[in-house]
Amino acid sequence: MVLRITTLLLTLFVSVFIQAAPDNFDRAKVELRQFVYHDRNTEGEFYCGCKFDWVGVSGGRVDLPSCGYQVRAQENRAQRIEWEHILPAHSIGQARQCWQDGGRANCNRTDPVFNVMEADMHNLTAALGEVNADRSNYRFSVLPGEPYRHGLCDVKVSFDQRSVEPRDEIKGRIARVYFYMHDRYDLTMARAQQQLMIAWNRQYPVSDWERERDQRIGARMGHNNPFVTGERQWTLGHTNTADGVVSWLPDDHPVMSPQQAPSQTTNSGIIRGNRNSRIYHLPQGCPSYNAMADHNIVEFRTEQEAAGAGYRKAGNCR
Repeated sequence: MVLRITTLLLTLFVSVFIQAAPDNFDRAKVELRQFVYHDRNTEGEFYCGCKFDWVGVSGGRVDLPSCGYQVRAQENRAQRIEWEHILPAHSIGQARQCWQDGGRANCNRTDPVFNVMEADMHNLTAALGEVNADRSNYRFSVLPGEPYRHGLCDVKVSFDQRSVEPRDEIKGRIARVYFYMHDRYDLTMARAQQQLMIAWNRQYPVSDWERERDQRIGARMGHNNPFVTGERQWTLGHTNTADGVVSWLPDDHPVMSPQQAPSQTTNSGIIRGNRNSRIYHLPQGCPSYNAMADHNIVEFRTEQEAAGAGYRKAGNCR
């Protein structure tokens, strides 16, 4: 009974603040097909740039000759489009207790917060199924001596090292998604991976399609990727904002409606909300108060006013 009540409260809490976002992976795939990638099939999928035809509500059939792809081992998966988690679901799940207790299926069944993380459209992309399978949950790396295994597809997979080097065209996008996911959901990124992503972010700047993709997803999710828009920058040892974390609330903390939120006015200064993330920051004790771009700032006089407008307090405020 306690577990059911806790799960219900978390679900309600998530739904209040992520109103526009899909709340599960299946719904996210449908919305990505309908609203984000609907006109991108002739531009090519993520890993190899292969063209494809849409099939059903969220699937696709790959045109392998369009990119010179050669099947390595899995004919069926090579023929179809799948929805890839750029930061693997395994990496997201390991931060949740539900994963330790029973893996992904248990998280889907018991943890609404994981379901929101899994369904985050900024972290999802249309990818050729066999490469998606070969990538598995391997880390991204640089593999100068590794052979190509998929015909003319410019991706390298080292099964021994459990590493993947993607084509240059998507390295910057991968970096900015990694920054976003780790920052938003307060995940830990190894120092070596940070260094690689910083290098890729610098070497491969935001493309026109990446900006367009971010705008399309932002319209569905209710917020953009600030590492694409330029609102945030990642440096080595980055301090996460944890804007998307709701599970930091202690067990005895009530889940408040906007009407129940604190009504006090801060001692000095105006409360600043970020119109993209729907997070508000206080002038004292909130490290990101001055980190927002001017055009994204929404000002409030009280925390009650901010909560009533659908904003919530930043998780990194002290």
